[in-house]
Amino acid sequence: MTAAGLKSGPGGALRGTVRAPGDKSISHRSMILGALATGTTTVEGLLEGDDVLATARAMQAFGARIEREGVGRWRIEGQGGFSEPTDVIDCGNAGTGVRLIMGAAAGFALCATFTGDSSLRGRPMGRVLDPLARMGTTWLGRDKGRLPLTLKGGNLRGMSYRLPMASAQVKSAVLLAGLHAEGGVEVIEPEATRDHTERMLRGFGAEVIVEDKDGVRHIRLPEGQKLSGTHVAVPGDPSSAAFPLVAGLIVPGSEVTVEGVMLNELRTGLFTTLQEMGADLVISNVRMASGEEVGDITARHSALKGVVVPPERAPSMIDEYPILAIAAAFAEGETVMRGVGEMRVKESDRISLTANGLIACGVQVVEEPEGFIVTGTGQPPRGGGTVTTHGDHRIAMSHLILGMAAQQGVAVDEPGMIATSFPGFADLMRGLGADLSAA
Repeated sequence: MTAAGLKSGPGGALRGTVRAPGDKSISHRSMILGALATGTTTVEGLLEGDDVLATARAMQAFGARIEREGVGRWRIEGQGGFSEPTDVIDCGNAGTGVRLIMGAAAGFALCATFTGDSSLRGRPMGRVLDPLARMGTTWLGRDKGRLPLTLKGGNLRGMSYRLPMASAQVKSAVLLAGLHAEGGVEVIEPEATRDHTERMLRGFGAEVIVEDKDGVRHIRLPEGQKLSGTHVAVPGDPSSAAFPLVAGLIVPGSEVTVEGVMLNELRTGLFTTLQEMGADLVISNVRMASGEEVGDITARHSALKGVVVPPERAPSMIDEYPILAIAAAFAEGETVMRGVGEMRVKESDRISLTANGLIACGVQVVEEPEGFIVTGTGQPPRGGGTVTTHGDHRIAMSHLILGMAAQQGVAVDEPGMIATSFPGFADLMRGLGADLSAA
């Protein structure tokens, strides 16, 4: 991939079996929890994308010894806590990384300054800083907590915190801070979000109590938890697997299998939605890996129909709406996606960028404040557009998938950003038979 751009074009059927990159969420957490733990943590299958590598460097800055032992294999020697860093912590484009790291750092008597790239510096951090401040953290920075900012931790008070929005990042930041808060913490989730932090805390030896009360989840972390190093096998990322799988569904004659995909029910909303649209999507060889269910998923070219996606499904697929919108562009009828306002505060305003990219390729889209509606004809759209990504990796990959099955190819700018979450994307798709070239 070049900085100048990348273009995909229509070609023959896509065929083959590939392995999904390691899950990004679990990769971030394995680095952070390994650094917080006492002793050795070994990780296999780590996603070696730019975002996770930025988190690894941050953990080194906080005192952990980290060594890469091979492709996807890492060793973390944790010191049982964080020490004060001597330099600014640069988290690159990693929104998950910086929010979770701030939560973890808040538990220690230290000052740390955080920054990131231009995209990350534009993303508000108030949703994490607000609950941390209630626990006793102080910070100094720009409006709405935008980076760069300096955080001062230590002497935290426990609390019960009801999430004002469905956000696994906020929940995780509070839980990580709660590891070193007097009295522990409770997080109340009106709408369930991905539960990797809870699962992984248990894997590192913590007691995490999860109860459902009248349809609301209560996650409690008692005071005085100690983490011990462990082994983490990172499952395949369902968000990344979505790209070759949707390509298999929309390119005629295709059959694509992605192995080792995480099947956590709080992450599989896209697969459920695609099956409701009529996708020939088959899950097989289901098994367990490091406390998570994984399986192999096969996608075959399918005639898709538009559906109304239940808004309550959004937390289980919030990162997959851009690629779902691509599938919707090939479906017959309307696909209605609402209750996804969270997309506007991701790496970019993903609602607007997805809509604009599709419109540039001849697809009918209606944009709403909290969602959008894509209307397909059941036939390949025109394509032919050049899509502005604003440095958003998921916008870039989604529209490149569109170009593989549209009447004309599709180009995207800034393809280098794809490496933040899916290094090797272009080579993997070419290996399946896709036409990808410099624009």
